[in-house]
Amino acid sequence: MNQQVLEAKKQQVEDIKAKISSAKSLVIIDYMGLTVAQDTAFRKELRDNGVDYAVLKNRLVKIAFNELGYTQFDEALNGPTAVAFSSTDAVAPAKFIAKNIKALNKMKTKCGMVEGQFMDEAGLKQIADIPSKEVLLAKMLGSMQSPIASFARCLSKIAEAKEAQA
Repeated sequence: MNQQVLEAKKQQVEDIKAKISSAKSLVIIDYMGLTVAQDTAFRKELRDNGVDYAVLKNRLVKIAFNELGYTQFDEALNGPTAVAFSSTDAVAPAKFIAKNIKALNKMKTKCGMVEGQFMDEAGLKQIADIPSKEVLLAKMLGSMQSPIASFARCLSKIAEAKEAQA
C-alpha cells in the first residue's frame, strides 16, 4: 500500500478517535433509503442542533473504537454506516435521529455511546424519549411551586375564616 495512503488513513483514525473522545454522545446509524433531499434536510437539522454527522468507513471507525478500548461496536460496524457526534448535548443525537426515523420511516439506529457508556438500540430509544432540559426544569419548578401555592391558599382561607368570625 502506498505510504501516503497509509498515513492518510492513520490520520483519519486519529481524527475519529478525537471525535469519539470529545463526544458526550454518539449514535451509529444505517442511513440507507434516504433520498438526497431527505439526507440534506436531515444533515441540516443535525447541524442546526450542534450535532456533527459523517458517513465514515467501518474499518477506520472500528480501529478507532478498538484503540480507545471499545469492542462493543464491532458488530454494528457493517453495511452503510453514519455517525452522529455531539460534544455539547448527550441527548441531541439520539433525539433527532429517533424523530427522523419516525418521520421518514427509513433509517435504523444501530447503537451508540452516551457519556462513555455503550448503548444498544433500546437504550438509545430511552435516551431519545427523555424530555428536553427546558421541559424538565419547568416540571421541577411546577412541582416545587405547587406545595407553596397550596400553603398560601390554606393561609388565605384561615385568614378569611378569622375575618368572618370577627
